[in-house]
Amino acid sequence: MATRSLTIPGLLGALSIGVLAVLGVYGFVTGYLLESPGALFVPTIATLGLTVVVVGVLVVLGARSKRWRQNPYW
Repeated sequence: MATRSLTIPGLLGALSIGVLAVLGVYGFVTGYLLESPGALFVPTIATLGLTVVVVGVLVVLGARSKRWRQNPYW
């Protein structure tokens, strides 16, 4: 029973992230690709690129850490 209670919140979390991602892609496509954003297009692309780089660096740093499983929470 404990395993089942842990998978349902995980599934709901994954579904909510998926829905938010789909809404974000839809908003980006309808707001920037279908209409002319003018002067805001380059800053938007730069912000998205920087966000991807920062998140990627944090993922790599977290994956290479030797202490990530030593936390008593896990």
